[in-house]
Amino acid sequence: MSDTRESIADQLGATPAPPAPEAEAPAAEAPAAPTPPVQEAAPLREQQLDKQGRAYATGRRKDAVARVWLKPGSGKILVNGREQEIYFARPTLRLVINQPFDVADRRDQYDVIATVKGGGLSGQAGAVKHGIAQALTRYEPALRTVVKQAGFLTRDPRVVERKKYGRAKARRSFQFSKR
Repeated sequence: MSDTRESIADQLGATPAPPAPEAEAPAAEAPAAPTPPVQEAAPLREQQLDKQGRAYATGRRKDAVARVWLKPGSGKILVNGREQEIYFARPTLRLVINQPFDVADRRDQYDVIATVKGGGLSGQAGAVKHGIAQALTRYEPALRTVVKQAGFLTRDPRVVERKKYGRAKARRSFQFSKR
């Protein structure tokens, strides 16, 4: 490291820094314990609840929009008035919905009521996941850093690309005919 410092210093025309002493301290002194860097805790946001004691949030993914209410309970998730096992029959979609709870270690501690409109099942599951993550941080603001680091608070901006004129789809050309 000191070689590069010297070469940079030579190029700049400055005098090189004196080399750092390496392990020449007397053995009688006990080395000081390294202090961990002090991190200021991010200021906690306020808990946002409605009159019934629920946290409300909106989640979006592709064309789907989910309105989500979260309250303490036994882990029951209702989507459009139906159980999650019935509405989202594929196990992968149910895994997507429960991801915010798994990251925050809050599985089976909250009841969720969600209404979803638009899009397909995959987009709706992503919208419910986004809404649950938002509502979870409004109910327990201390979980915000954990859920944010997992990337669940960010709306996924990917949407379907529009069809262009002169093309079969967004990028697919019509079949080429030689004659």
